[in-house]
Amino acid sequence: MDSTRISLTAPEVSSLWTQYMFDSMSIGFIRYALEHLVDEKIIEIYKQSLELSVKHVQKVKDFFGGESVPIPKGFTEEDVNTHAPRLFQDPFYLYYIYIMSLQGLTGYSLSLSTSIRADLRKYYMTCNTETMALFDKTIDTMLTKGLYSRPATLTPAENIDFIKHQSFLTGWFGEKRPLTGIEIGDITFNMNKMHMHVALKVGFSQVAASSKVRQYINRGKEISNKHIASFGKIFREEMLNSPISWQSHVTNSTTSPFSDKWMMYQVQLSTQIAIAFYGTALSVTSRADIAEKYIVMTSELVRYAEDGANLMIENGWMEEPPKASDRRALSKGNKEGIENKQHDK
Repeated sequence: MDSTRISLTAPEVSSLWTQYMFDSMSIGFIRYALEHLVDEKIIEIYKQSLELSVKHVQKVKDFFGGESVPIPKGFTEEDVNTHAPRLFQDPFYLYYIYIMSLQGLTGYSLSLSTSIRADLRKYYMTCNTETMALFDKTIDTMLTKGLYSRPATLTPAENIDFIKHQSFLTGWFGEKRPLTGIEIGDITFNMNKMHMHVALKVGFSQVAASSKVRQYINRGKEISNKHIASFGKIFREEMLNSPISWQSHVTNSTTSPFSDKWMMYQVQLSTQIAIAFYGTALSVTSRADIAEKYIVMTSELVRYAEDGANLMIENGWMEEPPKASDRRALSKGNKEGIENKQHDK
């Protein structure tokens, strides 16, 4: 280790650790998908995605190796059976990359904003640029194939205006004002994510080995469908179009390509990200009735994620993230050592 190099901060170590877990998980999914994909355009996108994930995993190893930080176990070939029958059809694989690359862009921006060391900042800027290119190619491919469900459009106002009544913030009784563009965008994106959740959970529930894991995944599927219905009701009342469902792109295979540990991590990751995006949507939602929906749905996801974490701990699947030293325990141990020495004297 270079003694002149500034050590990684806690947020920097945590960002790298999280990226390693995410990309080691992604590598298995991508390699499995490449065994079944037929569409050449989607294959090209998946090969590009695999190249990025492999490079990221190696880069994290390099960073951690230079700091004597333990390399996470993450996910390995043991967690994926690339020769298992096809579980998803080509359109869903494309949609999966769309959602995951979008989430990657959000994560890299956050990691960049919490990184202090110059080499980390440069690294995350590169990650962001590469992922933007992947995201751009994925969107173009979805549009070309007619698979992208565009959000609702707005009719431009004739003039600018200012809010004159507090009724703009209400939504419980009487007339509800139309949704703002921001609210439409957030609901659309959160519906898109929930549609991916449902499709994944439909597939995972067919192939999970553990009955407890299947029950947990089916419970999550019900939650996701309930949230989709709640969002859809808002759009129907506003006479706006909703995103399309993807669960019809799940095959009838019952042979698992993934370990239960892998599937639980994917479900947990998606749930945690959904909680974060619900929180973001809540912060910019002005209508009280919609804000209340986000609060209720977030609470439901938090309880679901907690139960999932307990299930993973029960099975020894949850890898412990980097944490601060337990100074209280160290201090207690040192105190006991001093007392023992005094007693021996």
